[in-house]
Amino acid sequence: MTSPRIPLATALAQGPVVLDGGMSNELAADGHDLSDALWSARLLRDAPEAVAAVHRRYFEAGAQVAITASYQASFEGFAQVGVDRAEAEQLLRRSVTLAREAAGDAPDRWVAASVGPYGAVLADGSEYRGRYGLTRAQLRAFHAPRAEVLASAAPDVLAIETIPDVDEAVAVLDAVSGLDVPVWLSFSAAEGRTRAGQPLEEAFALARDNAQVIAVGVNCLAPEEAAEAVSLAAAAAGKPVVVYPNSGEGWDATARAWTGPATFSPTRVDAWLTAGALLLGGCCRVGADQITALSEAIR
Repeated sequence: MTSPRIPLATALAQGPVVLDGGMSNELAADGHDLSDALWSARLLRDAPEAVAAVHRRYFEAGAQVAITASYQASFEGFAQVGVDRAEAEQLLRRSVTLAREAAGDAPDRWVAASVGPYGAVLADGSEYRGRYGLTRAQLRAFHAPRAEVLASAAPDVLAIETIPDVDEAVAVLDAVSGLDVPVWLSFSAAEGRTRAGQPLEEAFALARDNAQVIAVGVNCLAPEEAAEAVSLAAAAAGKPVVVYPNSGEGWDATARAWTGPATFSPTRVDAWLTAGALLLGGCCRVGADQITALSEAIR
């Protein structure tokens, strides 16, 4: 008989948990075109088995948490390609179902429903700038409906990720506050600040007195900046820290190409653990091979 899955927060109290890596790079490596505005979310409709295959690949690589392919998914984004609200709800729920089916009955595998920033829907790199010109009320109105639908599919946690701006973090935490599901809060960052320029300490402090937040930290930042950010998160929030950097390569928006060397390495794991990280994985351009190496380094 399979043992029941324990809550992710309970698992974190027992030691580090391994996240997966980037969804889009694995889908692209499998030959899928992700050049449209929906990015990997398009495949929730057009090729759901491809998404499921990537989830399975990461679990086989040693990941314990699958982050759903809903980062770029929203009612507004789906509407732009002719998907009505009812189908959009179905696709959002499907993102969770695909990850859950890939996880199987293992008691130490969890599903994190990705809640990406408003800027991801614009598909113009705004998630790396923030400051969209919207009020907190407008941002809350954007995030609340899709978070509610994702929560209705019973993920283990909502991954509020790649948030560039303290104002948006406040808005999305308010939007999910009535949902009976824990969250982690993860900021995109550079040089000790959010992408919108606020001190990371200010951003991380939002989690300190929020019981719904089980972990706080950073993702999609340069690997060499991760250890310092983890230390700041641990000190400011007093909670488990989540960290999943990108590969370290740079993105040339004009040439639409990745540049420079990859600096993501399992040799950095000790520093992240020492600084307080308990949820560790990879983001853009970090694939299954790197997650295998990271998992082995942790264990």
